[in-house]
Amino acid sequence: MKVQPVRGTRDFYPDDMAFRNWLFERWRRASRRAGFVEVDGPELEPLELYTGKSGPEITEQLYWLEDKSRRKLALRPEFTPTLARMIAARQAALPGPIRWFNISRCFRYERAQKGRLREFFQWNVDLIGIAEEIADAECISMAVDAMKDVGLGPEDVQIRINDRRLLGALVRHLGVAEDRVPQVFAILDKRDKVPPETVGAMLAEAGLGTAGRQGLERMLGWQRLDDIEARERATPEVQAAADALQRLFGLLADYGIAEWCRFDIGIVRGLAYYTGPVWEVHDRQGELRAIFGGGRYDRLLADMGGKAVPACGFGCGDAVLGILLAERGLRPQAEPPAEFFVASATEQNFPEVLVVVRRLRGRNRPTQFDLKAGNLKRQMKKAADAGAQFVVIVTEEFARSRRVTLRDMRSGEQRDLALDELGV
Repeated sequence: MKVQPVRGTRDFYPDDMAFRNWLFERWRRASRRAGFVEVDGPELEPLELYTGKSGPEITEQLYWLEDKSRRKLALRPEFTPTLARMIAARQAALPGPIRWFNISRCFRYERAQKGRLREFFQWNVDLIGIAEEIADAECISMAVDAMKDVGLGPEDVQIRINDRRLLGALVRHLGVAEDRVPQVFAILDKRDKVPPETVGAMLAEAGLGTAGRQGLERMLGWQRLDDIEARERATPEVQAAADALQRLFGLLADYGIAEWCRFDIGIVRGLAYYTGPVWEVHDRQGELRAIFGGGRYDRLLADMGGKAVPACGFGCGDAVLGILLAERGLRPQAEPPAEFFVASATEQNFPEVLVVVRRLRGRNRPTQFDLKAGNLKRQMKKAADAGAQFVVIVTEEFARSRRVTLRDMRSGEQRDLALDELGV
């Protein structure tokens, strides 16, 4: 019986695994350069950790089960609720501000398509304990640092930034009741995924009349913070949120990344726990889903039973980023499995071959040899297949002289040297 992998999951063959490790290392490097430390938590969490906290976009996509003790559990769809639970458990003992990052395996039950899988990896970065805009700017700066490290530039991607406080104030200014604002946010988050007439009908159901829908369409056309009109700025709540965003953009300029960023009033983020600035990274050509997504979630720790504390962070999945890097020709070639290949000039010469192998591996040099002890021609082919840069040929005189022949597979040059000189 031939068993197929579960739809929306991936097998990682050597080249794929090499890319995954390469990408993870660049995520880790960007995190460590900013002084963040790595944490992790279980992939299996209580179902209640997500229901009511992350909003319908996540809770409707959960893989969940009931175990033998009739407890309802879920495979984690994201790491932020786990992080909030962990901090709430030891909040008094953790020095602030907390700078944590994580690379999670996550699961979401949704329709598998380009850039969206049911099992994926996500880089999560969270900064806990700073209420001011500098924390949001620090997270966005780290995202830019990582994009630079994988070879992307502002000509490839763009960070679109909004603030839920601003959008909420504007929606209320249009006459939407406070309890309907989350519904409008959810509709706006889906507006690129459903027909315009469907969006209009949904907005009408949420309490926006014709004038309100027209006003919202006008607002969605704003390209810069300066486009916010005087009639909206006359509302103190709108002005305060716009001023906060202006401070954030000023800090991003101070970080030297202004060219990567722009204001986008249409960025909402689907997760219910966001409370302030929200942002996404998109490819400039607009062909892919969001690559990064993040924002501020100042109430989440209190919702998890901890003390209320300001917090912000982001997540970046590996699937969309991997597609973009491949399309840009930035996906690196896997390193060959062996730097050295030890060959024997005579067959069945394992004792002498293994002396040399032990020497090289002891010096941390990736080394292979022919486990079937074939003739020298076969061994040279094996060395080429392994991508070895050097072949070490062990001759019949090795036991007496402790000398080998070293061949450079790129130049074809070879020379004799003592075993003690090998791998230095």
